[in-house]
Amino acid sequence: MSSISTLCNAAVNAGVISGIIALLVGAVAGILIFKLVINKKIDKSKSNAVKIIEEAYAEAKSIKKESLLEAKDDAQKIRDEANVEAKERRAEILKQEERLDQREEYVSKKESSLDVKIEQFEKDKDKLEEEKVKLEKGLEEQKKIKEDMIKELEKISGLTKKQAKDILIENVTEEAKKDAGILVKNIEDEARENAEKNAKEIVMGAIQKCATEISSEMTITSVPLPNDEMKGRIIGREGRNIRSIESVTGVELIVDDTPETITISSFDPIRREIARLALEKLIVDGRIHPARVEEVVEKATKEVERTTKEAGEDACNKVGIFNLNTELVKVMGRLKYRTSYGQNCLTHSIETSIIAGLIATEIGANVAVAKRGGFLHDIGKALDHEIEGTHVSIGVDLAKKYKESPEVIHCIEAHHGNVPFGSIEAIIVQVADAISSTRPGARRESFENYIKRLQQLEEIANSFKGVEKSFAIQAGREVRIIVKPEEISDNEAMFMAKDIAKKIENEMQYPGQIKVNVIRESRFTDTAK
Repeated sequence: MSSISTLCNAAVNAGVISGIIALLVGAVAGILIFKLVINKKIDKSKSNAVKIIEEAYAEAKSIKKESLLEAKDDAQKIRDEANVEAKERRAEILKQEERLDQREEYVSKKESSLDVKIEQFEKDKDKLEEEKVKLEKGLEEQKKIKEDMIKELEKISGLTKKQAKDILIENVTEEAKKDAGILVKNIEDEARENAEKNAKEIVMGAIQKCATEISSEMTITSVPLPNDEMKGRIIGREGRNIRSIESVTGVELIVDDTPETITISSFDPIRREIARLALEKLIVDGRIHPARVEEVVEKATKEVERTTKEAGEDACNKVGIFNLNTELVKVMGRLKYRTSYGQNCLTHSIETSIIAGLIATEIGANVAVAKRGGFLHDIGKALDHEIEGTHVSIGVDLAKKYKESPEVIHCIEAHHGNVPFGSIEAIIVQVADAISSTRPGARRESFENYIKRLQQLEEIANSFKGVEKSFAIQAGREVRIIVKPEEISDNEAMFMAKDIAKKIENEMQYPGQIKVNVIRESRFTDTAK
């Protein structure tokens, strides 16, 4: 068995070895075959490469030949173009040379012409020198003749040169004054006619658009009573109730024989209003004693404060001013209880603001400043019973305190002419104030003051030399002066009107404006026989 297995192993080993040998032989054969194939391919590639190189060489030769031909053609073209350009340049140079020759010839001709002119100028200069000498001699002779004539005239007239000159100047000045007076009068008449027409249109338009009441409500200073027994209750035992009311409100109660009426007297309209409300509440309530008086007066004070604030806000809404300081609104509301010559001051301020705004719109001024200045122009009147000074100075201080603009402050300051006008808006406010306060029915004036103003107007007019008569008419809005025609000329009458108007402005206080009319009439009479 062992020999068989040995034989089998030997056979197997021999088979393996023979297989390995066969593989090696196959591999060697494959390598040789692959090498032969590769060599054939390499030889073929070499032959192809040689062909390609030969073809490329032939093609390069062909391209080189073509390029040389093209280069020769281009070179020939460049030479031809250069020759053409050179010919053109030579032709241009020849033309330039011809122009230069012509210019030189022209300059030479000019030089010769200039020499001729210089020569002529020298001759003319010599002639002028001769003429100048002759002229100077002539002027000296004329001067001498003039002096001789003046001396002869002085001998004949008996006047010196200075005296004659003064007389001539005086005559010329007098004639110039007359001519200037006539010219000024014509200009003023024309300007006044146009200005009055335009001003009337603007003012009438402003007044028509301003829909405020003609008559303003008067401040109430009396309280009606249900019966006369109520007077005793208001006075109280030993006068304690009336003393309490007077001390708390700061007013004076007048209890007289007037039936069923008690009168409140005080310089402060706010205090009068508080006292009026308190009295009405006490009368309705029926409980009148010092403690109750203080309680009711306190409620009335708060009610008046609320009413004044509402009145101020309502006034601001009417005129379209919505950014006014709250304190200024309250102060403006106090004007509801303030009157001037019977005209309610708050209504007057609203009316002035509206008119000022309308006029400013018409003439192109600052509408906001005009309306605001017109609205605040009399604000000082709300506090003039409490603070020292005029209502103008108080109003200016208030406006400055609450940061109003300088333009608005100037409108307040200038609306009575206390300072010169510095803006067109200030003039508009002054005009609107006059329109509102002087329109028919706006204000009432005592009969005594009215008569006094008319008399003063006529006295001022009569104080001027040459005045024959004077008449104050139209409720003191106009004064007519009749002058003596033999003493006053037309020009003097014109200057007299200006002087009288200026004197009225300086010596009188009056609302609005006063028109001064100076009338000169010449009459010629004769008698038929």
